Amino acid sequence: MQIFPAIDLRNGQAVRLQQGDYNQMTVYSAQPCGVARKFIRAGAQYLHVVDLDGAKDGQPGRANLIEIGALVEQGHLFIEVGGGIRTEDRIMQYLDLGVDRCILGTVAVENFDFTARMARRYGKKIVVGVDARDGKVATHGWTETSGEDSFAFCRRLFDAGVQTVIYTDISRDGMLAGTNLDAYRKLKEIEGLNLVASGGISEVKEIRELKEIGVTGAILGKAVYDGRLDLGMCLDAADDRRDEQKDIPLE
Repeated sequence: MQIFPAIDLRNGQAVRLQQGDYNQMTVYSAQPCGVARKFIRAGAQYLHVVDLDGAKDGQPGRANLIEIGALVEQGHLFIEVGGGIRTEDRIMQYLDLGVDRCILGTVAVENFDFTARMARRYGKKIVVGVDARDGKVATHGWTETSGEDSFAFCRRLFDAGVQTVIYTDISRDGMLAGTNLDAYRKLKEIEGLNLVASGGISEVKEIRELKEIGVTGAILGKAVYDGRLDLGMCLDAADDRRDEQKDIPLE
């Protein structure tokens, strides 16, 4: 199972929100590349990046775009990026920058046909983030909630050609209260869908349980930043640690 430590960017800084609330934001570092290097040294191979400014406003944060470029240039990580990606031009911008895959969110609800078309055109380079609040799909950086049932929406996406879904239970995100294992068990009923778990993972045993359920990956956030989760132990539990690389600089 793949482990994706997360870097959420706002104004070029690594931050975390609580339950998607932009008014409950903690700044963890002014140097996102430094955070990524710590992840690499722990053995991480994957990185989940969200442009929070883009997610909220629909336009990429300039400072965030610069940091994403720096993360790609730094190397050593498979990088997926989401937040405000709502046009093919934006997809191409990120792919040209060297990002490995793009995460579509709000646009998947507002323009499903576009999302299906991008999934067919770019294949594995397109994933969809389905963020659920009370069982309904949230949009616009979690500031709005649609009438779409989150589980039915995931099935529609798969039927339309989307191979991977990142599913987040917003009520668990940033709360250190555990992830919604029942939701992932239900979603695994969609045979063939690659599923990435996100939101609330706070114990190593949850990594083992998610792996047993059969999810493809798991995104780790606040629990790693706060020291509640040891990233190396999570990588070991998922059998996802890279070979040691002593040549990776810390600075």
